[in-house]
Amino acid sequence: MTKPKPKRAGLITTKLGMTRIFNDAGEHVPVTVLKLDDVQVVGTRTQDKDGYTALQLGYGKAKVKNVSKSMKGHYAKAKVEPKKKLVEFRVDAESLLEAGTVLTAEHFVAGQFVDVTSTSIGKGFQGPMKRWNFAGLRATHGVSIRHRSHGSTGQRQDPGRVFKGKKMAGHMGDRRVTTLNLQVVAVDAEQGVLFIKGAVPGAEGTYVMVRDAIKNVKAKKPQATKEDKKAKKAA
Repeated sequence: MTKPKPKRAGLITTKLGMTRIFNDAGEHVPVTVLKLDDVQVVGTRTQDKDGYTALQLGYGKAKVKNVSKSMKGHYAKAKVEPKKKLVEFRVDAESLLEAGTVLTAEHFVAGQFVDVTSTSIGKGFQGPMKRWNFAGLRATHGVSIRHRSHGSTGQRQDPGRVFKGKKMAGHMGDRRVTTLNLQVVAVDAEQGVLFIKGAVPGAEGTYVMVRDAIKNVKAKKPQATKEDKKAKKAA
């Protein structure tokens, strides 16, 4: 049985937008561009002191006037400049890093799979057809000015109420979303940029947390041919 890889920290990035790049075969690949900005380790959490192991990472540089006194002391203890964004990543004890350590785009390599977490684009109050992909009511035969409604939501006298979680009209988007198993297409260490295949949740300028994929589906084993089966029987 293979030993599992140690769980290490991810990266804090911002979403610049989408573009495309061409691979060696000349095919264009849609990618999302994620930008790093002075990502450093600000603090550590240990099992003995905090009951769990984690790394606190900081992103960018914040204006000193916008930082509280307590946070100024926190940054001074770590000997790093005040950060715009702080995020904790759970890690194994062997993956802990010293405060002040700088993480670059080379933390990930082209070809590996990652999980990304961000806040999805808010779409305001939406109806059930847009929010839940409902089909809507019939266009004719008795339906009057209710074509895009969700219809009945409850029952009769028993139980006589609307169950919690019922799919209805309401606020759509602006939620924390994690997309699994996205592939890193390219890494630009000089510019501090990651190119992730496909779409990443969130609007341009949104903070995006990137970590190693934890549920990456293993490649399927090749099917045995007839010759292989005959050779196996002969053996």
